[in-house]
Amino acid sequence: MARKRYAQVGLGLRSWLFSLAVVRDHTEQAELVGLCDVNAGRLAHRVDWARGAGASAPGYAAEDFDRMLIETRPDCVIVTTPDRDHAAYVCRAMEHGCDVISEKPLTIDAPSLQRILDTERATGRRCRVAFNYRYSPYRAQVKQLLASGAIGQVLSVDFHWLLDTRHGADYFRRWHREKQSSGGLLVHKATHHFDLVNWWLDSVPSAVQASGGRGYYTPATAERLGLTSRSERCLDCAPAAQCPFRLDLRAEKLLAVTYLDHEDHDGYFRDQCVFSDQIDIEDTMTVLVDYRSGARMSYSLNAAVPREGYSVAFNGTLGRLDHVCEESSYVSGSSPVSGAMDEEKTRITLQPHFERAREIPIDATGGSHGGGDALLLADLFAETTEHDPLGRAADHRAGAWSILTGIAANRSIASGERVVVDELVEGLELP
Repeated sequence: MARKRYAQVGLGLRSWLFSLAVVRDHTEQAELVGLCDVNAGRLAHRVDWARGAGASAPGYAAEDFDRMLIETRPDCVIVTTPDRDHAAYVCRAMEHGCDVISEKPLTIDAPSLQRILDTERATGRRCRVAFNYRYSPYRAQVKQLLASGAIGQVLSVDFHWLLDTRHGADYFRRWHREKQSSGGLLVHKATHHFDLVNWWLDSVPSAVQASGGRGYYTPATAERLGLTSRSERCLDCAPAAQCPFRLDLRAEKLLAVTYLDHEDHDGYFRDQCVFSDQIDIEDTMTVLVDYRSGARMSYSLNAAVPREGYSVAFNGTLGRLDHVCEESSYVSGSSPVSGAMDEEKTRITLQPHFERAREIPIDATGGSHGGGDALLLADLFAETTEHDPLGRAADHRAGAWSILTGIAANRSIASGERVVVDELVEGLELP
């Protein structure tokens, strides 16, 4: 059987996961035929790397994306650009007759989401969204328990996600700190969390109310820490040695070869100051969500706490299910295993009404993102025909419903009003 042909656009840090999957791990099913990026130096580096790994994948500048599709004839395009550019590349790829794999989030606002929905409908092409959290074994256990009726109909969800001052801070030193680029953490990061709830409940959001603000990653916090005379980046910052948030790009090989070595091509700094007054995303957020199933959720996301992980509780007509997970702290690109779970501090507890609570043994798998990355990549690139009773594969509909919670939350924060999700886009089917 002929190998499926893939082209990839966007060669930042997260893109390595997909490049490695195609070039190294799934070579029997997949072939890398083209690479595209806005940064000429980073593009040349990835082309050289691919050639050294046995893949003949020519490089194309961002303005030559359409030419790449015409000349290399990919079956599928992998979109791993900054979030603001997802919609443009997803739509152009589908218009050229290609299927798409998009990194999350699918896009960042309602108009660009509507464009994707309209293009998918007009072209009939397929778009997958890379939700690796669905593939973590212990999160699949939660799905199985809820689907089995262990606690009956879910009435409410309490979901609280913590990002510590190592991982959380990293969103405030890169392009994610601009809402126009990432949609803020309620879109970029929480798309994972909102997708999990949609998947766990087998439902979608109907209305959202939210509040949020930036209370920690501010110039005032820097002043309290005694960090005066700051630069806009760590590399040339005078008080960097005393700053607990310092990031030394020269000490992190992957960050250096992806960003530092190629700054002269685009002027992008990966180590921007987390206390800059130019940041416009929130670091502390709360969201109330109504679901079509009748369930209601209270959600919070905090990006400046001492530990990393989450807790989620489901209250149902027959009992309660608790899931707690503590994860490793990391800076994206400086750790070989991102978001690894601590088995000793990860648990699932089931308590039916009128019975004692009992611990459910955890299905643990090593690897990044709780073991989800490897399973996701196998599903994307090995393309087995086996039926998945958990329905983990996420298409454009799942990607859309996950970001609609965050898009609605952003609107609610701006307006102070409750937002009806169905009013944001037209023609969106259920996952």
